Amino acid sequence: MKRTTLALACVAALALPAAASAHAATPNPVLQWNRTLLSILRTPGNQPATVHPTRSMAMLHVAIDDAVSAIHGRGRPFALRPSRAAAADAAAHRVLVTLYPAQQQALDAQYDALLDQVRGSGRRRNGIAVGERAAAAVISARANDGSAATPPVYVPGSMPGDYQLTPPGFAPAVFTHWSQVTPFVLHRADQFRPAPPAPLASGAYAAAVNEVQALGAVNSATRTADQTVQARFWAAPIQNYWNEIAQTASLQHHDTLRQDARLFAVLDVTLADSVIAFYDAKYAYHLWRPITAIRSADTDGNAATAPDPAWTPLATTPADPSYPGAHSVVSAAAATVLASAFGDGDRFDVTSEALAGVTRSFARFSDAVDEAGLSRIYAGVHTRLDDVAGRALGRDVAEFDLRHVNG
Repeated sequence: MKRTTLALACVAALALPAAASAHAATPNPVLQWNRTLLSILRTPGNQPATVHPTRSMAMLHVAIDDAVSAIHGRGRPFALRPSRAAAADAAAHRVLVTLYPAQQQALDAQYDALLDQVRGSGRRRNGIAVGERAAAAVISARANDGSAATPPVYVPGSMPGDYQLTPPGFAPAVFTHWSQVTPFVLHRADQFRPAPPAPLASGAYAAAVNEVQALGAVNSATRTADQTVQARFWAAPIQNYWNEIAQTASLQHHDTLRQDARLFAVLDVTLADSVIAFYDAKYAYHLWRPITAIRSADTDGNAATAPDPAWTPLATTPADPSYPGAHSVVSAAAATVLASAFGDGDRFDVTSEALAGVTRSFARFSDAVDEAGLSRIYAGVHTRLDDVAGRALGRDVAEFDLRHVNG
């Protein structure tokens, strides 16, 4: 099982497959287990607060991809060939039970139901063995990756521009340890660290702060009704949206099990790497959030900004530094991977777990990147500086990961 060890260690041999030609009658195991993980993550209390969900997504899909890739079947009797579906099911089940032991009963039930659909006891048994080995390898490979470390307490600085804990809850800064987590494909967390944000006294800084001050206020008179919808629509964890978008694209293109195993593995290791990279940059620059920047504008040394001590954003500010923007990083990274598989011009609809009953439609993956990034300005939690730097970082990570896994 040389292929298993190599792929699970660093995903170095992944490559996006060609477009599918066959129709899938029902969602294949990749999509079914992806939906299961999304359901787990959307249930409060399931995800450890100090472990980022993109780690689970990457582990799940790397294990599935490696299990499916390990089964070639050429030159062997059909009856003895391990089932790829069983291998995918076994790999997914083992990873998720390990990560979420409290969910074992439900996961066991799903696993049993999916295995019942696999014909041939020999093929099923052999596929399970392959999947179990793949899962064991990925679990072992990530056992000491730094994700279990206790996050150090962030102590805010006292200089203008330093990130401060934000109202209303003044929650402690989150994921302060995440830049120390071992990347999946990147060499190191700071490999593509963006340049520092514009100086507080600069015109670029003033323009960015003034824009969010006008558009992102809870009672903004300049934000349009549709911009308000956008701010609320994209308010949930951004990686969930892009896994849903990938599911939609897969079904529209009638991807096979093999194609989806590879697609989601590449997508989710890239998202995991992009999160490690943006936390490195956030805590390297520890830039204050718009609510602090606007309320304390009289301290920034910039005559073009005006303080408003009562200014309040439309959305609650996340508990981490502002630069770069997480939505922008993850969205650009995901869109780069999906465009490499399907081309950018792919029409799709998106729904939101944060705004029920609303669907947004897009003609290109890049259009969704634009809207997701700008939505955080409309929400009052990021500036355009965060958005621009975030998109560049996301593209850099994705392009590197794609080159590496395809090499």
